[in-house]
Amino acid sequence: MTSDQPRERLISLGAGALSDAELVAIHLGTGRKGEGVLTLARSLLTEWGGVGGLARADVDELSRTPGVGPAKACRLVAAFTLADRISPHDGVTVTTSADIAKIAASRIGRARTEQVLLILMDGGNRVRRAVTVASGGATGSLVPVRDVLALAFRHDAVAIALAHNHPGGSVEPSADDVSVTERLRRACDEVGVRFLDHVVVGGAQWRSVTASR
Repeated sequence: MTSDQPRERLISLGAGALSDAELVAIHLGTGRKGEGVLTLARSLLTEWGGVGGLARADVDELSRTPGVGPAKACRLVAAFTLADRISPHDGVTVTTSADIAKIAASRIGRARTEQVLLILMDGGNRVRRAVTVASGGATGSLVPVRDVLALAFRHDAVAIALAHNHPGGSVEPSADDVSVTERLRRACDEVGVRFLDHVVVGGAQWRSVTASR
């Protein structure tokens, strides 16, 4: 099978007809010495445990795979990142902490490092935008209160919510989580922005930092 057959199938049949390996192969473009691109794509999917695992890989990790290298790794990571940024939640009304957790789980739930997600809403608590405002190591990150407020003003947000993931799986808020939540709540009160909640997500679990104080 030649390297361009997945592209031909995409053009003639549509993306839905392609296998995971064929879609990955299109982003890779070429295989490696002695091995076609589809075989390389299948090897990557096997190594990372499927699409979900491959989506969590970073550029450095993928680059170390023979036949991938930085350019192909960048294409794969960029493709998964763009997919994550397609938000089905725009316009959704947030009424509970569970609503915040659902949005966060879909955006940062599979991240292997801690990510901080800011959800910006209008006066009716309808989601206007969800954006990652900070990322850290596997054990923690810093919530940039100044940047959070700047984004709220830039996008004319009337209400905001915050969420972050715990890569280890535990959703028990730390003392730092509670502290930054209080600082952000006070800052929002001072500038007239409603602060709805801060939740921690870990896998399928979540917990409200506000409720745990």
